[in-house]
Amino acid sequence: MVGEINISHVGKTFTNADGSMVTALDDVNLSIEPGTFISLIGPSGCGKTTLLRAIAGLNVADKGGIYLDGDLITKPGYVRGYAFQQTNLFPWLNIQKNIAFGLKARGIYKEEKEEVDKYIDLVGLKGFEKSFPHQLSGGMCQRASLARALVGHPKLLLLDEPLGALDAFTRMIMQDEILKIWKKHQMTMIMVTHDVDEAVYLSDKVVIMSARPAKVEKVIDINLSRPRQRGQDAFLKYRTEILEILNFAGNVKELDYYL
Repeated sequence: MVGEINISHVGKTFTNADGSMVTALDDVNLSIEPGTFISLIGPSGCGKTTLLRAIAGLNVADKGGIYLDGDLITKPGYVRGYAFQQTNLFPWLNIQKNIAFGLKARGIYKEEKEEVDKYIDLVGLKGFEKSFPHQLSGGMCQRASLARALVGHPKLLLLDEPLGALDAFTRMIMQDEILKIWKKHQMTMIMVTHDVDEAVYLSDKVVIMSARPAKVEKVIDINLSRPRQRGQDAFLKYRTEILEILNFAGNVKELDYYL
């Protein structure tokens, strides 16, 4: 497993319902080393999720290219796991079957069946295998969503604000769960977030995006040992630096689309 990402001169334009064109990404360049935890942060609507979806292969860039371990990304693939802001669990399937769904779709469930139980245990859902999504809390459903994204052994895990709908206490617990998974598997993780504290707490690097059309405004290395203390002076210094840059980068006059 490697997981090196190279984003080269990427641009992406969308057509609005009225036929007008909106440029979401413009000449985005970024290199991500294998095994690092990256957070993408920027003004609302700037194109963070558009970039994440392009890395996943869900949106193909109009210009430039995105490469995983030297291979151009042109479509979705199991080597890139994706956890959405909404868990998107199938309500008619229990947790075990939800997590196993991707393996069954690839026709490898019989060979990989034990992996389902392993990831259920890893995310702390042992004993809830037969429960349905509506019977679980938001945090437990998000754990199931992470397990579903991980069970196929991706090189890269993409997280699109996966904790945004959780209360503050559950969110902090889930941040530690994500770190535990990242440390165990040493995979590359890229997360979109609007929470500056979350970005500093989790990341090796925080990538600050400009207002639309998005470019990389600045990449900040978070040189803090783990586990991190949110109240320590160095943590607060990074937080302040990022907020100051965001205030400069966030000059959005009016949002006429949502990405």
